This record gives sequence, structure tokens and C-alpha cells, in this order.
Amino acid sequence: MNSSRFFTLKEARIGNNCPECYSNDSLELTFKQKLIETKLYKAITDETVCQLRCLNCEVQIFPIRWTNDIERVVDYHKRGLKTKPKSTKLKPIALGLVVFGVIVLIVIVLFALGIL
Repeated sequence: MNSSRFFTLKEARIGNNCPECYSNDSLELTFKQKLIETKLYKAITDETVCQLRCLNCEVQIFPIRWTNDIERVVDYHKRGLKTKPKSTKLKPIALGLVVFGVIVLIVIVLFALGIL
């Protein structure tokens, strides 16, 4: 169940011309941050991605097609982006395994010392 997905941090409509259909006010800029989820933990990483999509012609515009104006607007939005801090959260099963491991370690040490 190792899965990674991206969650949306910010969406913004920008007023630049679409490089495909040349329409105004139809570009949507989306910033997403990566979330990794396994059976034992959930982690937010520092990795962010940026997608630019035209709502008029329904095409994703890749960075190779961006004009200088679009790049400046994307850079402006990146500077104002507030990403979630990198974090890891253990799930209850992981906490149970850690507690079980500590208990087993304590029992082994007590047997080695001859207390039990």
C-alpha cells in the first residue's frame, strides 16, 4: 500500500494568453505538494509541482510552451506560495510495533542481568 499522491496547495487564474488557443483569462495555475502514505506512516515531502491548464481548450500547457510573461507570473505565485512543512506522522500500528519492540528489549536486558 505504498502510495504517493499530490494535494492542492493553491489554485489561481492568470490573465495571460493561452499558447494554444490564445484566449485571455482561461489559464489556471495549480500548485501541488507530495504526500506519501504507507501502512506505517504518512509523510508530507518538500516536493512541489506546478501545472498550467487552459480551461477554454482543456489542454495542459507544459513549461516548454510557456512564454516569458507566463514564466514571470508563475515565479510571482511561487514566491507567495506557503507550503506545508515537511513532516512524518506514525500510524497506530507503527506506534504499537515501537512499544512492543521496547518491551521486548527491556525483557531481554532483564534476563541478561539475571533479574527475571
